Amino acid sequence: MGTTELKNELINRISEIDDLHFLNTIKVLLDNKATGYIYLTNEQEEELLRVSEEGKSGKYITQDEMDKKVDKWLKEK
Repeated sequence: MGTTELKNELINRISEIDDLHFLNTIKVLLDNKATGYIYLTNEQEEELLRVSEEGKSGKYITQDEMDKKVDKWLKEK
């Protein structure tokens, strides 16, 4: 698929989306690509700070542990 075809497919698919949060996420991605900067909403920034603090206090699991949990969950479905 060429660039033009892909752009048209994306435009068509985006035009069918009614989820405002998802559309805002797409907009953030496009804005970041255009400017080269990453802009975070206040909620995103607060979430990153919260997660960072949890990590510092040892409240985390490794990627390997998470992969095992996801594998187990998928097998149960």
